[in-house]
Amino acid sequence: MKVQDIEPFFATLKAANPQPVTELAYTSVFELLAAVLLSAQATDVGVNKATRRLFPVANTPQALLDLGLARLESYIKTIGLYRTKARNLLETCRILVEQHKGEVPRTREALEALPGVGRKTANVVLNVAFGQPTMAVDTHIFRVSNRTGLAPGKNPLKVELALEKRVPPAYAVDSHHWLILHGRYVCQARKPRCWECAVARYCDFKPKTQAAGARA
Repeated sequence: MKVQDIEPFFATLKAANPQPVTELAYTSVFELLAAVLLSAQATDVGVNKATRRLFPVANTPQALLDLGLARLESYIKTIGLYRTKARNLLETCRILVEQHKGEVPRTREALEALPGVGRKTANVVLNVAFGQPTMAVDTHIFRVSNRTGLAPGKNPLKVELALEKRVPPAYAVDSHHWLILHGRYVCQARKPRCWECAVARYCDFKPKTQAAGARA
């Protein structure tokens, strides 16, 4: 993607969705952290279905610790890898209570020290909860960045670093959401919907007809 096309690319995405938000349901920073931790290799829809039952019962680190492993597993058993995630979540809650007074830390280093919290999860929390211009490169962002030519890279970290350099500062905080939503609903993996893509004119991917999109 040409440098001069990047600003109108994001301006177009912003015009269509001025205030993008995560599709994970949460009402506190801790709920967000828990939901993102549970979302690895799972859909937001599936996580929301589980947390709609869990959070009214326990939505703080201490409350989850009081709930215990067996009961926590019963609430999230519809989510993939739920046993491992339940153990990680409870250990994270223990650390939050013992080391952070029950609060979610605001630094990458402290977040990544929590069990089950990697760079991507930390980036989501830093971006969504604390408004930092971080880029959580999931499969959608990785695909869109490479397919469009916006920020090509051979692995998520290379794409993340490329995006940090290429995304204009005015769009940095919300760009994570725009790229995820674009990849989820338009620039899909098997059949990119180029014929209805608002930013197709700026994209390096060829071709962009409906028939070609159906074959892709």
